[in-house]
Amino acid sequence: MNPLDEPLRKLVGDRTAKVLGEHLGLHTTGDLLHHYPRRYAERGELTRLADLPVDEYVTVVARIAKADKRTYGGGKGVRLEVVVTDGSGSLTLVFFSKAAHAHAHRLIPGRRGMFSGKVSVFNRVRQLAHPDYQLLDAEDGDDAQAVDAFAGRLIPLYPAVKQITSWRIAQAVDTALNSLGATGWSGVGEPLPGELRAARGLLPLPEALEKIHRPRSKDDIAAARHRLKWDEAFVLQVALARRRADEAALPAVPRRPAPDGLLAAFDARLPFTLTEGQRTVSDEIFADLATDHPMHRLLQGEVGSGKTLVALRAMLGVVDAGGQAAMLAPTEVLAQQHHRSITEMMGDLAESGMLGGSDLGTKVVLLTGSMGAAARRTALLDLVTGEAGIVIGTHALIEDKVAFHDLGLVVVDEQHRFGVEQRDALRAKAEQPPHLLVMTATPIPRTVAMTVFGDLETSVLDQLPAGRSPIATHVVPAAEKPHFLARAWERVREETESGHQAYVVCPRIGDEDEAEDGGAKGGRKGSTAAKKAAGGADDGERRPLLAVLDVADQLAAGPLKGLRVEALHGRMAPDAKDDVMRRFAAGEVDVLVATTVIEVGVNVPNATAMVIMDADRFGVSQLHQLRGRVGRGSAPGLCLLVSEAPEASPARTRLDAVARTLDGFELSEIDLEQRREGDVLGQAQSGSRSSLRVLAVMDDRDVIEAAREEAVALVRADPELSGSPDLRSALQSLLDADREEYLDKG
Repeated sequence: MNPLDEPLRKLVGDRTAKVLGEHLGLHTTGDLLHHYPRRYAERGELTRLADLPVDEYVTVVARIAKADKRTYGGGKGVRLEVVVTDGSGSLTLVFFSKAAHAHAHRLIPGRRGMFSGKVSVFNRVRQLAHPDYQLLDAEDGDDAQAVDAFAGRLIPLYPAVKQITSWRIAQAVDTALNSLGATGWSGVGEPLPGELRAARGLLPLPEALEKIHRPRSKDDIAAARHRLKWDEAFVLQVALARRRADEAALPAVPRRPAPDGLLAAFDARLPFTLTEGQRTVSDEIFADLATDHPMHRLLQGEVGSGKTLVALRAMLGVVDAGGQAAMLAPTEVLAQQHHRSITEMMGDLAESGMLGGSDLGTKVVLLTGSMGAAARRTALLDLVTGEAGIVIGTHALIEDKVAFHDLGLVVVDEQHRFGVEQRDALRAKAEQPPHLLVMTATPIPRTVAMTVFGDLETSVLDQLPAGRSPIATHVVPAAEKPHFLARAWERVREETESGHQAYVVCPRIGDEDEAEDGGAKGGRKGSTAAKKAAGGADDGERRPLLAVLDVADQLAAGPLKGLRVEALHGRMAPDAKDDVMRRFAAGEVDVLVATTVIEVGVNVPNATAMVIMDADRFGVSQLHQLRGRVGRGSAPGLCLLVSEAPEASPARTRLDAVARTLDGFELSEIDLEQRREGDVLGQAQSGSRSSLRVLAVMDDRDVIEAAREEAVALVRADPELSGSPDLRSALQSLLDADREEYLDKG
């Protein structure tokens, strides 16, 4: 057995192993050695006590300034108060009763140590009650090893929890390093091939682990981190390269469109020419569809760049070649919208078998969970007989009863909203693996695409179609400048008076929806908040998030009185949702007050204004996506981000970034920087630890790109990795059963 796979209890004992396993997810020697220091302390480099966050567990390195024993409770109790300082601020350590006597002889002014505990505030003074500590000076004869570490080396400070402190983790790591060092690291595998290490100037793994935990200089840390980043990037890219190679080996039916068929007829009727980007991406897709192995392609691009048109042309090409195409949408509103826009674009080409339908055409059917039994039966029959060449639907498409005549292409819209199992169930409905096209509504940074979607080839649409208008975006600071909000409603009225329409987006549905939408309990407060949002007075209470139902009523009775105001949200009956959307698209509704059900795919060119309430409660990419609903026609678009977030707060900074640029790729990088990167193999959804510990997807682009090149070359030369047994082992530990399944189905 590789010594890194040894259970921790053999190394540190049952009690410590239990704490490390339960609270930090560390179960083996390898897990422990890959739990890297968060940062390093050194003599002269002190933690700024002035910046300590309240209610968090911290470790500080500081010197004792004074120590006093005091009595309380009429002399019955004793308290030891120790003030430590680092020059930037001070912190009080408090011990009560027996602990006060036990620690008084050690904690004396002038001594220096590491102190760990939860920061609290008492009488406006920050303190640690009963902290753990370790002294770091030569006066303490029991800590000779710690003194040596402090005098000669950087001190690693580890991510820790209440149950086990940073230096207890450091002691466990020391035990592991000493144990492995005593055997000369015998049996420890080396996942990176020797030629790669030599060519890239990377440390051997034992040296890297030694240097990241026991560095003698900052250069040691940099060299160790660089090597360990390569481990993470390379093993992941090998996994993805093998997945691509396996997919390429699968058989698939080539789907080449007929020269004078449905696709050609559709193209001839388009009232505009495709952008250069749309033509390029379409060529890439049709080249993939013509091969005898399944296409696995990611289509991403700017909001409004025409991804749906590109996907439709691919579907028509597959129908031309005798197959069927399925588009999987995340919500009923989006499925209905896609069905409506695709049938409108196709005209009589979508009415095969119907009076007035084209001979070249096909049937385009909709399948959702809320359809009536008769309509559902008809749609299912059209699919199994092959009458319907295109089906657009929600998760209802993947139910057991749904059968296809010859499923050739699956288009997944809005990838991140689908579980892997759902996509896989749909792909399993074909005799041979169908071609797969994944569309994402907002741009993804290149390095994220190379990791999260690393087993897919990527196409990017970064050109907007001709005639699209620019969108002006402004932040409306409602708390600081209420008159700005009043002006926002005036602007909405101006847009409608000039013949256009507007959206108002809210984060909640209404008072009854708390369990679903996660809003605060509403009742009277919800109406009060909406009244304030519409320009009314505030009663001083802390308000819940604004809700569609309240805001729609307040606007219709207040600043937008006389306009046709309607509400749209996910809990409405499907027919009611479809009716509202149809009337809005037909210009029979002036202002649509909605939740984020309108976030993707909704296309009403006459809608020119959007007001997003409580905008700071949405993510950057989500705001960019919502904004993309306006400016889709020839008239310029306006997006107003209403927020009560203070001017210098992170939330306002985020909104200012959205207002500053229309570049979705730039915003996607900001979005990623502000969120935890999560586990790129998909396990972040279930809350497990990330497989990336030192590799930062945004910062380490060069490493990821180089690792991908090396991985592709290795897998091409040795698909089974028979010459790299240690790499195979590293893959197995990276790809536990769940992650392997994620990659398998991705």
